[in-house]
Amino acid sequence: MPDHDHWMRRAIDLAYQCPQAEGAFAVGAVIVVDDEEIATGFSRETDAKVHAEEAALNKLSLDDPRLARATIYSSLEPCSERASKDRAPCTDRILAAGIPTVVIAWREPSTFVADCVGVEKLEQAGVTVIELADLADAAMAMNRHLDLS
Repeated sequence: MPDHDHWMRRAIDLAYQCPQAEGAFAVGAVIVVDDEEIATGFSRETDAKVHAEEAALNKLSLDDPRLARATIYSSLEPCSERASKDRAPCTDRILAAGIPTVVIAWREPSTFVADCVGVEKLEQAGVTVIELADLADAAMAMNRHLDLS
């Protein structure tokens, strides 16, 4: 049984590495296979627009066979649409990678996107989504300067 709390805490720790931005959340992501970390990412890691899940996935080849057994831990629900229309939403990237399990700490509020449906989109495609609501406060901590309603 994977230690979801451990890996989510790792994702939350990564979120603290994000350069702070008034117009974006600080998010961390970890991709795990067989209880081993294979890639990590955090918001704005490589450029001002990169999302955490995107940064982690960019470190792997889309045809990496381990992705079919992977779990991605994201401190925030993966986006279903992006303000920067020139990039694919993270839910689409996760689906394209074939990752079967997504673990989140909290759902995206309507701060930047009126109706994020990342969880619903993933579940409709057959992905198992686990929400660790008991870690939501920890995952929100570095985002308290934003309107989280």
